[in-house]
Amino acid sequence: MTDALPGASRWDERHRAREVALRAVYQASVGGVAVREAIALVELSGDDDGVPLDDAGRTFALRLADGAWAARDTLDALIAPHSVNWRLERLATIDRLLLRQAVHEWLTEPATPPRVVLSEALELARRYSGDEAVRFVNGVLDAVFRQLKQEGRIID
Repeated sequence: MTDALPGASRWDERHRAREVALRAVYQASVGGVAVREAIALVELSGDDDGVPLDDAGRTFALRLADGAWAARDTLDALIAPHSVNWRLERLATIDRLLLRQAVHEWLTEPATPPRVVLSEALELARRYSGDEAVRFVNGVLDAVFRQLKQEGRIID
């Protein structure tokens, strides 16, 4: 696909791309599937869970997934001090991946407003994890955001 999907706005496409990136990195994390292969699997899934993307959405999903996966140690070092009473390896896999993806997007996609990244992460947490996870993810991301803003690494 080269054009936007019928009826899809740029923001809808970005939302779907974030979802594809999260699901692809999940497959890489638990299933050992290469991130790029996982993106194709998620996107082309034959069931109702398939998430088709246009070219721009696919490129964005690849950027998020590849970057969050490759930088996981660096991202974990930013996240860990703010996940009070929780070691990252003890978190639910999806929650840890969501945190990484949001922090990665803050650091590498300065054109995206930080509040949009936070909102999208919370929506994905709500869909894939649950209400308690939403509160946890919100608290950790808020603390990481404040640190990164104070350090001048992101601008609100």
